[in-house]
Amino acid sequence: MTEASTTDFLDIGDEALYFDETAVAGTESLIAEASVLYGEADAEAKLLRAYFLAPEQLSVLVALYRYYFYQHRLEDTLIVAGRALAASANRLEMPADWRGLSPATVAQAGARNMGLLRFYLLALKGTTVVLLRLGRIVEARERLEKLLSLDDKDHLGAAALLAVVKEAQAESLLRPTLTLVAA
Repeated sequence: MTEASTTDFLDIGDEALYFDETAVAGTESLIAEASVLYGEADAEAKLLRAYFLAPEQLSVLVALYRYYFYQHRLEDTLIVAGRALAASANRLEMPADWRGLSPATVAQAGARNMGLLRFYLLALKGTTVVLLRLGRIVEARERLEKLLSLDDKDHLGAAALLAVVKEAQAESLLRPTLTLVAA
């Protein structure tokens, strides 16, 4: 059992959050235009243009993630979430793979920028929701268990989601025909 972190993920202080960062020229207007065009093919084109201008700008990645998520394009959503995780891990000087996180690496990252660390961990939690909707329960459970090993106070709310996953897995053992279906 990994020793949990005593890092307080709710204490982000007065650090700038991802949406407070200076945007690359043109990306804010492209995101705004995409929101007006939501549901039309041009909306995605605007977001992709913003992505090409600023592939590691978190506000662009969040906009693209939301677009794909609400369009039920879950595989695309997962790709964008992976890019957001990679960009924020790089800035925080954390391992590229979430499996390499430990309470010590998380504490060091929190000392660098708690707001960005919280973004990273919530993005990791967000991938579990997407994985669950895709029926990839084992992968989602691994990520939730990692989050709980890093957050002993469960500020990120992974415990309740993990309980649902465990219950669904237990029921599927009793009823092999049970499948988790996204609404």
